[in-house]
Amino acid sequence: MTTTQSATQHTTLHDTPPAARLVLGAMMFGTAVDEPTSFALLDQFVDAGGRWIDTADCYSFWASESGYGGQSEEVLGRWLAARPGMRDHVLLSTKFGAEPRDAADWPASRTGLSAAAVREQLTRSLRRLGTDHVDLAWAHMEDRSVPVEETADACAALVSDGVVARIGTSNHPAWRVERARRHAVGRDKEPFSVVQHAYSYLQPRPGTLTGNHRFGWLDDELVDLAAVEHLDVWAYTPLLSGAYDNPAKPIPEVFDHPGTARRLAVLDDVAAELDASRGQVVLAWLTARGIHPMLGGSKPAQLESALAAMTLPLTPDQATRLTAVDVTSPAS
Repeated sequence: MTTTQSATQHTTLHDTPPAARLVLGAMMFGTAVDEPTSFALLDQFVDAGGRWIDTADCYSFWASESGYGGQSEEVLGRWLAARPGMRDHVLLSTKFGAEPRDAADWPASRTGLSAAAVREQLTRSLRRLGTDHVDLAWAHMEDRSVPVEETADACAALVSDGVVARIGTSNHPAWRVERARRHAVGRDKEPFSVVQHAYSYLQPRPGTLTGNHRFGWLDDELVDLAAVEHLDVWAYTPLLSGAYDNPAKPIPEVFDHPGTARRLAVLDDVAAELDASRGQVVLAWLTARGIHPMLGGSKPAQLESALAAMTLPLTPDQATRLTAVDVTSPAS
């Protein structure tokens, strides 16, 4: 598949049905979320029209007895096997590069993104998922021990071989994404066309770490790169693990600054106007900006609420108010 051919197959977020704009994250399936509950959530998601399911080869090593991942992909594989024909109705996304090689020494010891590791890990993922291809594969976290051009070539080869439809990067800085893309485009190979990062309505203080990855947050450079190069954007942890609506879960300290109070005030106003929760407005705002929100909930009610947010009638004026809250007019 050439770069031009692949590009013609990409569709924008607004070309898809409402439920298909939401990504179901399967991170904790098979560990913190047991198999029956995982199956029920997957069925609920698909029955509502959802299509994208996201996992990774390392999910969830930190919650497993062995200290290694693969449980999420295995559960998805068993779910697909138990529902003949389902593979034709869902889109699978998985990631590689972050699985521990030595469970006692992560992240120093992990599979990484060499050409050999990329091929090896994707092959194992396909085996666990019980499929011969995935619809999107990601370089999970950057690996500076390997030239990014080598990773780009290895990922492009997966597309050429027909085992992956599209490729993306997760938790990579903008400059490495663009370096990899220029390398691929210059050789008429499939470039990375999707980025996946943490993102939400509230914004962290500059210079703070929001998770395990130095470049995990979707910053302005990545937003600009995605807009100019027409990259798709996926956002994980969009609901801040429930902190918008659950009083028992305080908003993380990295969001403790004056801008948060202003944003929450506007968010509360719009939520009241729509008779919706804060979290539902956040999801609607993300999709209005062309971003795929990723839901990692473990309860049917959480999924139902998120699916309802995909049809929330957010007006252009409300979207503008939410986005422009930090913009001040220059003095006249």
